[in-house]
Amino acid sequence: MKRNYFLISILAMSIPVMAQTNKNVKTTFQTSREWKATIDNRADAVMVYGVGGNPSDNSKKLSFEDRVRSWREKGYTVHFMTGIAWGEYQDYFTGAWDGKSHLDEGQVTMAGDTIWHGHLVPYIVPSNNFLKYMKEKHVKRVIDAGIDAIFMEEPEFWARAGYSDAFKKEWKEYYGFDWRPQHESPENTYLANKLKYHLYYRALNEVFTYAKEYGKSKGMDVKCYVPTHSLVNYSQWQIVSPEASLASLPCVDGYIAQVWTGTSREPNYFDGIKRERVFENAYLEYGSMESMTAPTGRKMFFLTDPIEDWPRDWADYKKNYQATFTAQLLYPNIADFEVMPWPERIYEGLYRTSANSDKKERIPRFYSTQMQVMINTLNKMPLSENKLNGSHGISVLMSNSLMFQRFPTHDGYEDPQLANFYGLALPLLKRGVPVKTAHIENLGYKETLADTKILLMTYSNMKPLEPEAHRYLAQWVKDGGILIYSGTDKDPFQSVREWWNTGEKKYATPSAHLFELLDIPDSAQGEYRCGKGTVCVLRTDPKDYILNKNGDKEFLKLLSRMYRQNAKAGELEFKNNFYLERGAYDLVAVLDESVSNDSYVVKGCLIDLFDPSLPVITNKKVNPGEQAFLLDVNRIDNKKFPQVLASASREENEERGKRYYSYVAKSPSETSNISRVLLPACPKSVKIDGKEKIDLQNWDKQSSTYLIAFENNPDGVNVTFEW
Repeated sequence: MKRNYFLISILAMSIPVMAQTNKNVKTTFQTSREWKATIDNRADAVMVYGVGGNPSDNSKKLSFEDRVRSWREKGYTVHFMTGIAWGEYQDYFTGAWDGKSHLDEGQVTMAGDTIWHGHLVPYIVPSNNFLKYMKEKHVKRVIDAGIDAIFMEEPEFWARAGYSDAFKKEWKEYYGFDWRPQHESPENTYLANKLKYHLYYRALNEVFTYAKEYGKSKGMDVKCYVPTHSLVNYSQWQIVSPEASLASLPCVDGYIAQVWTGTSREPNYFDGIKRERVFENAYLEYGSMESMTAPTGRKMFFLTDPIEDWPRDWADYKKNYQATFTAQLLYPNIADFEVMPWPERIYEGLYRTSANSDKKERIPRFYSTQMQVMINTLNKMPLSENKLNGSHGISVLMSNSLMFQRFPTHDGYEDPQLANFYGLALPLLKRGVPVKTAHIENLGYKETLADTKILLMTYSNMKPLEPEAHRYLAQWVKDGGILIYSGTDKDPFQSVREWWNTGEKKYATPSAHLFELLDIPDSAQGEYRCGKGTVCVLRTDPKDYILNKNGDKEFLKLLSRMYRQNAKAGELEFKNNFYLERGAYDLVAVLDESVSNDSYVVKGCLIDLFDPSLPVITNKKVNPGEQAFLLDVNRIDNKKFPQVLASASREENEERGKRYYSYVAKSPSETSNISRVLLPACPKSVKIDGKEKIDLQNWDKQSSTYLIAFENNPDGVNVTFEW
């Protein structure tokens, strides 16, 4: 053992402690592997995963320091990622770290079963001892390796857990009285989930505060980020996590929105039908992450994944990747991206060739080419002040307590597939209204509701954690806002022991406290004038708007009237599409199950970025259920400036002269390149690695672009044009 620790120390010392910076990182990805030619996707940064790697990676593992060195040698900024709820921490669980077994600190269900992430890798109840281990054994070693950005992912406590001795101990310390089984009452469930929420809030605060203080002692400004699923998804999957409350921690510098096909294909209800709605789900997931951080100014990366955790076929992956990719780009205020997780899985994994076949193969060349075109656009994707087409100003209020009422159910009250949330959002989204979300935890920031004309809310699926939220809401309404409250207030969590019914407050429901501040009766139903604003109370739980066919008819009728009459925002426009112009890029999504089956047509001098052959077209027809990602050459500012417009590689070492343009194209090995290059004139020479390859059939006069293709090389392919 001493010899191993000595070698680790020598390795750590041999890695230069360089001053890296996060400020210029626009694109990143995560991997537990060392650099390999087949996964070198040329993002700005790489997040090397785990001091001990990833528990699900069965390859031969190099030391952490060797993995870091391998990526640095290839020019990458190196960051660090690991799990806070699970990871390669067997030395802690088995007692190798402190001589005591800690397998009893796993999350345990009512049946007494530990919830496992992998072999000897339980989901953890994050005790203070575990946090000490994380700081001493992992964070310190990472910072000693010169890494100044730490990503602690997925602070997750399963709603069905909460029965271990470790959790019971934390309960007694937090509440001051003995543990109560969560299945026995709504109050016990609520208390259990509040504690789960607190434990990971504490965990991240402890670990990140240590990271910043230790980094400072070494002259480093360590940044700390939380890669996390959205509040929408955690609520759907019945997981508890700190989410929006982390914005109150000064040690949290930002987030990664972990949204991908696997999260977005969770079924939901609309018009009485339960099914997958990947684009719509992704749009709401990304939206909830954007609204969670936008008022705080924290950095946000959006993630997409060309595949997913669950094994499916390549056609399925491609279709849903396009849906989630489009959804993320419809938020023009976000321009930083995790371009993929686990490239080793994407480029080297074996998946079915079709839905009806058992044959498996590695990623098809056409798909890897398309995928690389897409991720390379992210390196250039601009911020934009443009907005989605449609009627703006409608938001749905969310709270972290959405996660508290999901499991178990009580008194026969059901909220199937988070229907009380989707009941407020999908009737609008499905009709082409770019509905937003707002977080009750952020109401103290004026920016949270600055662009909201009508706020939709319910307490049928969540509860306010602090009374201050109601004061902000009441003031917003009195200043001219329109609040539409939908809810019977009869779910079993209305009467849990909380701030609205303890001490001097004796309200039967949390809405009664809000309504008192709004000067309306607690039994309110109908429309009320409040200062300059309006409150509408509908005594219907929002789930009924979508669990039943045409269940949203009266809700939409009221909403349309409020938008036109009280908000004075014009007619509420219903359509079946979303369109966004973002720099030279056009993004389109056409909805099925909507107000029409019309296609959406985009016209221009267009490069189709979802087509791996990068054709130039003059119009693109997008059908219901489809998305499009286009580049309009007509919107390029200087058409005489030679440049790569779209490519399955990243260009480096660009040089431009009066009659030439050259660069080096880099991308993973065993993949095929396609590039469309803007030139001021038809080329007379096109050289690939010094060999003449000109073919005038590849010149497109209309767009003034030349199409080239070759096999990729991570060491670089030299490309030169002369005209």
